[in-house]
Amino acid sequence: MLKQRLDELAICGGAPAFAEKLHVGRPNIGDRARLLERINTILDSRWLSNMGPFEQELERRIADMIGVKHCIAMCNATVAMEIAIRALDLTGEVIVPSLTFIATAHALQWQQITPVFCDIAPATHNLDPACVERMITPRTTGLIGVHLWGRACDTDALAEIAARRGLRVLYDAAHAFGCTHNGQMIGRFGDAEVFSFHATKFMNAFEGGAVVTDDDELARKIRLMKNFGFTHYDQVDYIGTNGKMTEVAAAMGLTSLDSLAEFIAVNRRNYEQYRAELANVPGLTLMPYDDGEQSNYQYLVVEVDEAETVLARDLFVQILWAENVIARRYFYPGCHRMEPYRSYYPHAGLLLPETERMVERLLVLPTGTAIAPDDITRICAILRLAVSESAAVRARLQDGGVAQAQPALARQ
Repeated sequence: MLKQRLDELAICGGAPAFAEKLHVGRPNIGDRARLLERINTILDSRWLSNMGPFEQELERRIADMIGVKHCIAMCNATVAMEIAIRALDLTGEVIVPSLTFIATAHALQWQQITPVFCDIAPATHNLDPACVERMITPRTTGLIGVHLWGRACDTDALAEIAARRGLRVLYDAAHAFGCTHNGQMIGRFGDAEVFSFHATKFMNAFEGGAVVTDDDELARKIRLMKNFGFTHYDQVDYIGTNGKMTEVAAAMGLTSLDSLAEFIAVNRRNYEQYRAELANVPGLTLMPYDDGEQSNYQYLVVEVDEAETVLARDLFVQILWAENVIARRYFYPGCHRMEPYRSYYPHAGLLLPETERMVERLLVLPTGTAIAPDDITRICAILRLAVSESAAVRARLQDGGVAQAQPALARQ
């Protein structure tokens, strides 16, 4: 049943619309029988890790799909990012957006490299090349662009700046597996790109990541680094760590790849339905995807304009959480307002006006194979009702007559 009256909202005392929580990023599973078949093969072979046949197959299939020479699978995307940063010999300062998951900045700070936070272009939510140019100092050795929501950075502008200023370019493509930019697969830009196959990603390996590149020497270094620097059975010639992907993770990755087209089709269906049902809701703007590019449609991102809705983004989060719709505030409050960065750079926000504005407006809604069309209809009905009764909802809040749901700690 669709909610039509103010008192039917759970935040105003009504029953929640959903008996179970609907999460953003609830994992896709794919063909369970095929996954279990692969796992049984692993158990029979007793080859559980150390670059087994499933990991090698996953690397080959991803490299072929992207159109690159090298794919190096990893235990997770954060370790992949850390190893790629070290293999690129980045030091000093590296320019990154603040509107990203905290791992992007931590991968630098963990290695005593200073992340220099740069503002975004409001239309794309990605690094603003003009801002990048202003943030370069004599200590800058590179930049990390983030293809947020799977929509590509301005790779041409960033490549021109990097070439002119002698910088390395690494892309955090955690959101962008299966997406294109100017007709080319994301994964073919910069010196290297890093994918995430975390459980919350539409294509997952339980937990995993990968670095892709066309640079032979860079790929050689990364392969050494992810396996302690071993060059032969009992010979170590390079410093390294343990970044290897397990065989069971690779099996899940391959199973996800098998169902990739299905996952994307479901995501697109959900996106189109959200777009149609929210089209005439004042102050709620669904972030568009470029129909001229291939996308994974992994994120349903709504920008909330409080001047039109009367209700702030955080109140929409509370309204939805009360209904068991666990909407998210990506990427609140911005890396520059998290520790240790807010202590290191307490005034960074003065240089990040668009980031500061956006972190107060973004609302991410559930999608994926765990969400049915009827679920989307009910979610959109809640949002329409909240906006149409916004003055009354706000008045009840001010009177203290509303039970507020409390968002928990963020996950990527």
